[in-house]
Amino acid sequence: MSVQQAKIDYITQLAADLFLQKGIASVTIKDVATAAGVGEATLFRYFSTKQNLVMRAAERMADQIHATYFDLSRASTGMDKLEAFYGNFLRIYLERPAYYRFIFEFDATHDATVGLEQYESTLLPYMQDYLDAYRLGIEDGTVREIEDVRLFYLTTTHALMGLCKKLTMDQIVLSQDKDGRHEVEMLIELIVYRLKNLCV
Repeated sequence: MSVQQAKIDYITQLAADLFLQKGIASVTIKDVATAAGVGEATLFRYFSTKQNLVMRAAERMADQIHATYFDLSRASTGMDKLEAFYGNFLRIYLERPAYYRFIFEFDATHDATVGLEQYESTLLPYMQDYLDAYRLGIEDGTVREIEDVRLFYLTTTHALMGLCKKLTMDQIVLSQDKDGRHEVEMLIELIVYRLKNLCV
């Protein structure tokens, strides 16, 4: 890795930390430059715009979340892997709510014409992990056939992400559910029930 790339990675991580702590709108290029000990001109040379810096930070966070939470190798059956996959949305909600707040703000403020293809490519490992687990579940008989598994994946992950983002931003939960945990758990249970081969 070149010295310049190492510096870009360092700045990207600092920016990601600041966005998580303060929110995208509250963090300026000057804030990031000051934290990194470089001039604003250096940041503009590396990233061109704040939007590009936010995009790079989002990619880095997605990679870190994938590496930390989405290792499904310990689960044995396809269904076990899929349950672990969905359970990770709850773990992130409980352990890293700031990530969902970041994604909420990112989705609300992101210019869809800037680098979205590159950002989406960082999310592909999630889908590949999911499809691998689904295929294993079909083979081992623990998962029932889904007509359009990619659509099911997108629908269910968007629903879970949407609920987690809403709960972390609005902090509106049902009166019987003090922290929103049970709402997320119930949605996961409904999704898993749809996937389980009940004949086994």
